Amino acid sequence: MSAPAGSDLAERVLAGDVRAVARAISLVEGESAEAASLLARLYARTGRAYLIGITGPPGAGKSTLVDRLISEHRALDRKVGVIAVDPTSPFTGGAILGDRVRMQAHASDPGVYIRSMATRGHLGGLAAATADAALVLDAAGFDEILVETVGVGQDEVEIVRTADVSVVVLVPGTGDEVQALKAGIMEIADIFVVNKSDRDGADRAVAHIEAMLALDDRTSDAWRPPIIKTEATSGAGIPALAQAIDAFRQRGTDALRTRRRARVAFRLRQIAATQAMAKIDAALGPRGLDALLDEVVDRKLDPYAAASRLAGEAGGSRGSVVLDHLGIAVVDLEQAAALYERALGLNVSAATEVASERVRVRFVPAGEASLELLEASAEDSVIAGFIAKRGPGIHHLTLRVPDIRAALERLAAAGVRVLDPAPRPGAHGSLVAFIHPSDAQGVLIELKEAGRPSGPAAGGQSG
Repeated sequence: MSAPAGSDLAERVLAGDVRAVARAISLVEGESAEAASLLARLYARTGRAYLIGITGPPGAGKSTLVDRLISEHRALDRKVGVIAVDPTSPFTGGAILGDRVRMQAHASDPGVYIRSMATRGHLGGLAAATADAALVLDAAGFDEILVETVGVGQDEVEIVRTADVSVVVLVPGTGDEVQALKAGIMEIADIFVVNKSDRDGADRAVAHIEAMLALDDRTSDAWRPPIIKTEATSGAGIPALAQAIDAFRQRGTDALRTRRRARVAFRLRQIAATQAMAKIDAALGPRGLDALLDEVVDRKLDPYAAASRLAGEAGGSRGSVVLDHLGIAVVDLEQAAALYERALGLNVSAATEVASERVRVRFVPAGEASLELLEASAEDSVIAGFIAKRGPGIHHLTLRVPDIRAALERLAAAGVRVLDPAPRPGAHGSLVAFIHPSDAQGVLIELKEAGRPSGPAAGGQSG
């Protein structure tokens, strides 16, 4: 039976369990909801590994180079994870596993983990789940993570948005030395490697790269990409390459933070775009999308107008009232959280003390809304009074509204009693107001202006 994508699998990954790591990477490749929950559990324990990207054209010897780098890092007693991206099999949709064949020398080393991933049609030289797989290896305690791209062309440069250092591997004698002056892959290198340097033309290739660097004003800062000549099959030049990688790493925390910040920005945009398309698909349904496509094909609607309509569908919830969270008064916060965390495998937040309200709080994700578990931390708190009077259970529900003042005006016009005629500051800078329970069938309803998470209901408002 497969391990659940909950606390048990996360704990096993954090302990470095190889089978759990394999299972976790399979989950992130499937891009399921389980994977998102798992990564949420692991994320706080990542950021320690150093990601080394190895990219270059087909046949440059990247896999052999990676194999040699593994040996260099293992000699320093560093745990090494490898993500080798292979072309998609036309028969199975999986990876050919050619890279693993070249790294068999490390198959029995417990300090090395090698995973092949199929591109599955994803452009840029990487698989869609490469970044998430690297997070899993990071959480599992690997010190260095080598990411080898599939053989790439001049504009397939996604590795620079994934790795902490990008190594571009080239070979002499390719028949077109003007390649070294072209934009794209040549512009992303932090380190250049001229592999197979025993071939004729190796010095000429180095000279062309030097000429390119001399013309590039971006190399005038503190780091100028070095050019390392290697023969991966014999190991010549590999120590120099390892030293160059370490030198780049030692530039300081500010440079590393800048690189990682740009990486997170790119990843957030990817995730947001994927989630927006999922919302669009759900809102339109197959028939709605087909109708829109027909309008574009029939020239009744241009693609830009169609895209604007799709964007409107993605953001439609911002103009409506939606459930933000449900507040639940509990006697024992940890026992209540265990139901959702251990039994259901949900990512429950850490407990937070809200001193002003005399409560302890934990949040449980539930789709786009959440459950707010509230435990009294003092006998005179509102939650303590609520439990003494009614027992544990639903304390309030929070509705997120696009304009809280307009919502209060509509309620007043309808004769609905509110506890807050004007909105007041809530948690995290939000604006909140409460509808009187007597006008809401005994339920305390909190209104919150859209866009920000809210904390527990304010004391004295439970009615």
